[in-house]
Amino acid sequence: MNLPIYMDNHATTPLDPSVLEAMIPYFTQHFGNAASNHSFGWVAEEAVEAARSEIAALINASPSEIVFTSGATESDNLAVKGVTDALRSKGNHIVTVATEHAAVLDPVRRMGDQGFEITVLPVDEDGLVAPEQVEEALRDSTVLVSVMMANNEIGVLQPVAEIGAICREHGVLFHTDAAQAFGKIPLDVEALNVDLASITSHKIYGPRGAAALFVRRRRPGGLKAVRLTPQMDGGGQERSLRSGTLNVPAIVGFAAAARLAHESMGEEAQRLLTMRERLRSLIQAGLDDVRLNGHAVNRLPGNLNIAFAGVEGESLLMGLRDIAISTGAACSSTVREPSHVLTAIGLDDELAFSSVRFGLGRFNTDEEVEYVGARVIDVIKHLRALGVPQPVAQA
Repeated sequence: MNLPIYMDNHATTPLDPSVLEAMIPYFTQHFGNAASNHSFGWVAEEAVEAARSEIAALINASPSEIVFTSGATESDNLAVKGVTDALRSKGNHIVTVATEHAAVLDPVRRMGDQGFEITVLPVDEDGLVAPEQVEEALRDSTVLVSVMMANNEIGVLQPVAEIGAICREHGVLFHTDAAQAFGKIPLDVEALNVDLASITSHKIYGPRGAAALFVRRRRPGGLKAVRLTPQMDGGGQERSLRSGTLNVPAIVGFAAAARLAHESMGEEAQRLLTMRERLRSLIQAGLDDVRLNGHAVNRLPGNLNIAFAGVEGESLLMGLRDIAISTGAACSSTVREPSHVLTAIGLDDELAFSSVRFGLGRFNTDEEVEYVGARVIDVIKHLRALGVPQPVAQA
């Protein structure tokens, strides 16, 4: 077993060696700009379109419905700002959920600054929003609902298909941030009734710098394709929805990573679930006053978010220098405030600051799980001996 051990796979994942192998030719001999009108450009364009077709097929979409971006944050911004700006003559109301990623919540707030009315729905103690809550929040002026498929902190899976069906019935566009779900659990845009979906590469052992937004063109009932106002102007790439020179090597790697993830999805999900539950049982058997954050079952197979009463999460991380875990979303780790996800499910500030996230992934082993469980128990006991732990309900 090699140290340090990486268990922060919700923040990012290591690049799979076979993905790197697929990318290398597009850094070297096939280095052309996909927009160039010569043989180097044609080879690059062909690679991009092959990747577009492969990713589309994996989510049951058409290649023309895939818009490549630089990351899930850009995809979310394009979805939220693009739709609401394009449809502001039809309505000025957006519905989202309190536990969304900042890449959705911040664009929604920005549109609020521009005159849109915002409804942010609460979640229950497990982190779930009920489809009925969404339906009750809809108005004649609602133009967009955005609900993430899998939460990046507590791994909770929202009832996306049911929410999508409600939105479709009411003629409201539905977006889901599927960055954490894509490649880990099935994502079928038809079965889920989504109009827009954000997916990314670096959460599935692909490169950073490549992601996509699914933008529905085949809407039921003869409705027009989803309209977006571009958020980046320039050369008109990606059907003028996202200008900018395409990152061909990263896009090739994105498709390779997506293919690998889908080929092993069922087997890998079961392996991660088994390791997660082993880690959970080790920790709960060895320690009192621990709390599982989020739904016990309805969550990503590799996600474990636990609060350790009386121990600040940052102190635990300092004590576990040979293990990489996190205290929340990596995208907001520089902000010293309690996780908005954990406070939304009812944790007070002290308990929120006592929570850490384990993200198990493809390259973790059973041996590592045993080591991490033992190390966490030892460090928590040591830290608690330095203070007085505050009891919480046992998970």
